[in-house]
Amino acid sequence: MKILIKNGRVIDPYNNIDGIMDILINDGKIKKVLKNIEEDSDEIINAYGMWVTPGLIDLHVHLREPGFEHKETIYSGTRSAVMGGFTTICCMPNTKPVIDNNILVEYIEMKAKKEGVCNVLPIGSITVGQMGERLSDIGKMSKSGACAISEDGKTVENASLMKNAINYANMFNIPVFSHCEDVNLAGRGSMNAGDTATRLGLKGIPTDSEDVIVSRDIILADSLNVSIHICHVSTKGAVGLIKDAKKRGSKVTAEVTPHHFTLIDEDIKDYDANFKMNPPLRGREDRDAIIEALKNNTIEIIATDHAPHHIDEKNREFERAMNGIVGLETAVSLSISELIEKNILSPSSLIEKFTKNPAKVLRRDDIGNLSIGSSADVTIIDPNTVYNIDVDKFLSKSKNSPFHGWKVKGKVLYTIVKGKIIVENGELRKEYKNDNR
Repeated sequence: MKILIKNGRVIDPYNNIDGIMDILINDGKIKKVLKNIEEDSDEIINAYGMWVTPGLIDLHVHLREPGFEHKETIYSGTRSAVMGGFTTICCMPNTKPVIDNNILVEYIEMKAKKEGVCNVLPIGSITVGQMGERLSDIGKMSKSGACAISEDGKTVENASLMKNAINYANMFNIPVFSHCEDVNLAGRGSMNAGDTATRLGLKGIPTDSEDVIVSRDIILADSLNVSIHICHVSTKGAVGLIKDAKKRGSKVTAEVTPHHFTLIDEDIKDYDANFKMNPPLRGREDRDAIIEALKNNTIEIIATDHAPHHIDEKNREFERAMNGIVGLETAVSLSISELIEKNILSPSSLIEKFTKNPAKVLRRDDIGNLSIGSSADVTIIDPNTVYNIDVDKFLSKSKNSPFHGWKVKGKVLYTIVKGKIIVENGELRKEYKNDNR
């Protein structure tokens, strides 16, 4: 099948492209990226006024399957992903059972090929059952397709065990994604320690609970001269540690979520648990430091930490509610609204944080670019569309988002995966819909 994309602003940071061009797709591959392509095609997309980018990559997604299908499934989560422009997502292992062996890695891949509509890369757990006692079989998981290892949702408290995990992962050429939280410092807190927590009478989580583990894991990786990836950075202190580490040559990368560069703890006016996540929304200085880190590339990746929960798990006391929000379908619009419209990032810099940079962390050059011959994973974004976020229109099974009703700018209109148009004019194509699931 031939698809011709005409007149769009092609933004491909991997290939240093940013200009008005056409793209020809044939048999699921990128065939041409040129000005004024004239060729008979099965489908022609007029992308005038739109950004045409490599398919977006999300390093941090919770698909919940197996075990928590009441929150999300591979079927629903991948459809949520393509609506947000993501063609590749990496799914975290804190499922039930935990993805801690090659059989479960293969199960996720098989299920994604059968029911999914985008590329799904499983992440294996660092320890068996995420119990923090002994390492999972990293080698077997890697050979079966695990793209990384992580204990996300938890921190490996034993530093020696974490060091061994970093070392073994490097041997198998996959990264370690570190969730940085000292549970003894965090205690039973449910939001950021500060004036808002005091006003609401809630126990706070201090910023140093994140900072000490960021420091520890950078030190461990440095001692081995290998890389470490820091998940969902939320504090000014963590930003400083990462910046200093990079200056001295550490192989550290970092991600931030849209909710952490958009919201602060002062935005929590009552006990709405849609504002509860881990790490929590921090203070104004923390957000300012994160925004500056995005600007100077101390933080080079935007990831959603898409964390769906059933309404009953959120509609309860703030302290007892589950942590996390859905983010796949709002990431692009929030990023354009908060980073492009406020002149913090250029369009090319923003797209780099969704494509080239996450692909580099995964050590992959077959995704995140529009190179000739590469898989035709393409996202088309209208940066000028203004709309109000409506959680009831999400394709995720869960609707837990603090952004309901927000007026935002920028919308994904087309998502193409392996040369197939999955999202067209901002809607899931009918052949990929099944209202009974």
